[in-house]
Parts: sequence; C-alpha cells; structure tokens
Amino acid sequence: MADSSDASALSEWVTAVVRELGIEEALDREGVVDMVLDLTSDVAHGVSRPGAPVTAFLIGVAAGRADDPAVAARDYAQKISRLADGWDADSERGTAAGDQSRRA
Repeated sequence: MADSSDASALSEWVTAVVRELGIEEALDREGVVDMVLDLTSDVAHGVSRPGAPVTAFLIGVAAGRADDPAVAARDYAQKISRLADGWDADSERGTAAGDQSRRA
C-alpha cells in the first residue's frame, strides 16, 4: 500500500494533469486512479511490465472515441484486465481476443 505522501503526490499530479489537458468536466475522477492502477498491475504481472503503460494508453485512445469515454474506459479496463488475467492460460495467442468463432 502506498504511504500518504505518495497518495498525496499522486492526487496532486492527477489534478494538475486533468487541469492541463482541460478534461475536468469530461472525467469522473472517482475511482479512475484505482482503475488504472489495477489495470496496469494486471498487465504488468500477467503479460509484460512494459505492456502496462502502453495498454493504459490504448484504452485511453479507445475510450476517447466512445460516446461516453468514462463508461467506455471502465468497460475496456475490465475487459482487458480479464484478458491479462488469463493470458498465461490462453494458448491461442494468434486469435484476436474478440474473435470467439475461432476459439476452442
């Protein structure tokens, strides 16, 4: 668990970034930090440490294209966390995650 100085620094940083990007009204900050940290932890431990920030970026791009980015980000994070959790158990790496017709 992060100590209070880390949590405070993170909160201040996120506030500054949100302000700098002008997304105060577009972002429901409740749970966003935890969602991203959980997602990146799942990817870092289940797939690849360098894949974690890349995955967060890709989810951000995808969510930004949605009608409701905040809802999409949460949905995508859950979906990708499940994918990362089962990554070692999945033997069909060549099959796209969404292509259920090709999976056994």
